[in-house]
Amino acid sequence: MRGNKQKAVKWLLVPIAIFALVLLMDSCLQFRMSKSDIDDHFKDSKNKGVLKQYTLENRTINYLIAGEPDKPLVVFVHGSPGSLSAFIDFMSDSVLLQKAMLISVDRPGFGASNFGQAEPSLQKQAAMLKPMLEAYKENRPIILVGHSLGGPLIARMAMDYPELIDGLVFVAASIDPELEPNEVWFRAPLATPFLKWILPRSFRASNDEIYKLKPELENMLPTWKNITVPSTFVQGKDDSFVPYQNVDFAKRMLVNAPVKIQLLEGVDHFIPWSHPQLIRQATLEMLENQTLVSNK
Repeated sequence: MRGNKQKAVKWLLVPIAIFALVLLMDSCLQFRMSKSDIDDHFKDSKNKGVLKQYTLENRTINYLIAGEPDKPLVVFVHGSPGSLSAFIDFMSDSVLLQKAMLISVDRPGFGASNFGQAEPSLQKQAAMLKPMLEAYKENRPIILVGHSLGGPLIARMAMDYPELIDGLVFVAASIDPELEPNEVWFRAPLATPFLKWILPRSFRASNDEIYKLKPELENMLPTWKNITVPSTFVQGKDDSFVPYQNVDFAKRMLVNAPVKIQLLEGVDHFIPWSHPQLIRQATLEMLENQTLVSNK
């Protein structure tokens, strides 16, 4: 009898231990900064970042804004998983702030934008970010910078809302559906209600949207011709997550837009952290081009 009780206790402890491990992983793997951490980041900065939110169809969109409102706007869009903190160092960059007002946004499902609740549709994600662009447009140039999965999202925004966008900077962007890896065998089960709970919320949201990314990119194929704004691609040849041949796709598909390709030896996928100067320079060049156009 005593042995049976001990076995029962052991079997009871197993799910408790698994649940505790899931909670621990969730708390450690959030890829986001707290408000106090963000405030601390700006403590020595002349231009303080301000967190703002709005609600659209029961969805909260959270973003960080810094800089002077009379300048062009640059919006940074993170990858998957991630949050607005992926571009936190850019938000206090004194060189960029001399030229532009800056926004870094939490995409749906990440950061403080309904954390863990993904929106796999790029079209719907674009629609959720549209009010933010409309709020600050005021005839100013708006440039979008998208890293990794943020790349196809800024493309979708330019396709759907061309009147709001004046330039695009793609950083290690996943845009070619043919180059997406065949990961359905493990992503599909983890996207079901039976198993998704074992993933930390950041990975849960990431898995849900990456699982649907290939068909989303396929749906975009007919509308790449709708993009007409200058587009710069910053891509590393040593990227093990996004094949550098994505830039060849860009050359083929962006038939109505000026395209600049920066294909770099010895550069991996994590350009915002390993080579931030590449993004800064591409953004400054885009801002300079917009200034020249507006002064004509």
